[in-house]
Amino acid sequence: MMKKIGVLTSGGDAPGMNAAVRAVVRSAIRRGMEVYGIRRGYNGLITGDVFEMNQRSVSSIIQRGGTLLYTARCPEFRTEEGVLKAKEKCVELGIEGLVVIGGDGSFRGAADLSAHGILCVGLPGTIDNDIACTEYTIGYDTAMNTAMEMVDKLRDTAHSHDRCSVVEVMGRNAGYIALNAGIACGATYVITKEVPYNLDDVAKKMLETRKTGKQNFIIIVSEGVGHSEEIAKILEEKTGIESRATILGHVQRGGSPTVRDRVVASEMGYYAVNLLSQGIGNRVVGMQGGKIVDFDIQEALTMKKPFEEELYKISDEISI
Repeated sequence: MMKKIGVLTSGGDAPGMNAAVRAVVRSAIRRGMEVYGIRRGYNGLITGDVFEMNQRSVSSIIQRGGTLLYTARCPEFRTEEGVLKAKEKCVELGIEGLVVIGGDGSFRGAADLSAHGILCVGLPGTIDNDIACTEYTIGYDTAMNTAMEMVDKLRDTAHSHDRCSVVEVMGRNAGYIALNAGIACGATYVITKEVPYNLDDVAKKMLETRKTGKQNFIIIVSEGVGHSEEIAKILEEKTGIESRATILGHVQRGGSPTVRDRVVASEMGYYAVNLLSQGIGNRVVGMQGGKIVDFDIQEALTMKKPFEEELYKISDEISI
């Protein structure tokens, strides 16, 4: 059995990362392992910004957003020299395995480190839900709920002014937050990168629904499309309806994680430690059919995630 493992968070922060770290630390300690927290992702691994953790190191963090371990991007780790530095630091500290919580970029780093003999297990931590091997990523549910709450507030003022609110939500190049928040908020139209759109069609739908008595409108735009200010201006010109753009931005990354994010993160952290305790690495933990599973990292990185076309169709048909 491994005697020492490390845990780090990498890339963009996501609500639920702390719950995952907590599960890793306590599961490992219950198995007689020493656990080291690595601050600021792969940067901290290269520089040795590492500290030993115990049961109380992760007390009262399950309800906190962000990440106790901090996070950062590390250009140096994308080089062979950077990976070797990280490996040498692991050897120096006696760290035999590593749990990496992050997205695809973090997993590529974990694959490189695994290839050099440090067993790594990746946990999908990103609000974007854009990791192909898993139907759910840590932080996704909280981000969707935050977007929904913000749009609900914007609807109040849109209603008061007979206005159209064009709301840009996060998700990088994936439209999952946009689509789900759009349905939850009753958006008139959801614009994502995955589905071709025409602003003439958006304007036409707004005018048609106004004939039925609707006076205010919500248009959700995914981050991958962007240009929400320009979209609002064009829609106002085409419809004569006052339109304002709001970019929700990084507020969607923060906040106390939902029950779903806390539970899934805990399940995945526990599962990762089980793999390492068996000497298994070079894996990514995911969820399929509601069950926690794992994949070879390289296999996971080559997978493609289909867009929820049926859900988009439902959104379009009921937003009238």
